[in-house]
Amino acid sequence: MAAPRKVGNEKWSAKNDTWTDRNGAVTEGMGAKGFTRGSAKGLIASDISGLVEVREDNREAIAEAIDQALATALEEVGLVAEGYAKRACPVDTGRLRNSITHVTLPDEKAVYIGTNVEYAPCVEYGTVHQDPQPFLKPAAKDHASTYRAIMQKHLGG
Repeated sequence: MAAPRKVGNEKWSAKNDTWTDRNGAVTEGMGAKGFTRGSAKGLIASDISGLVEVREDNREAIAEAIDQALATALEEVGLVAEGYAKRACPVDTGRLRNSITHVTLPDEKAVYIGTNVEYAPCVEYGTVHQDPQPFLKPAAKDHASTYRAIMQKHLGG
């Protein structure tokens, strides 16, 4: 094993598993190339002595931030999907198109687009007298990459 680069009086002792830095501070648990234990690899002993340890449980704040980012992403996905559905919706009087909306359910990690107009299923799926003119299903299905990009934008993935 090659000895570490020395500057001044730095010294690593394999026998004692210690590192003596240029200021004379001795740190145990060192290897020839830095710390072998812990997460402070690459720091010298004098660097460590100046660090302040902070132990705070931030899990709740992190979970809240993730939940907020998810809710924001789902809301944007809902608005975009609603726009796609409205553009694809056939128009006679405009009632069906104007009724298209979305509902975001962050607890379920879901967003739904739809309408409460009673004849919407007849338009979407067709009848024996009318061919289908789908507008909701294509809005949800055909733009998955757009929705994925929105989620990644808000969740940083």
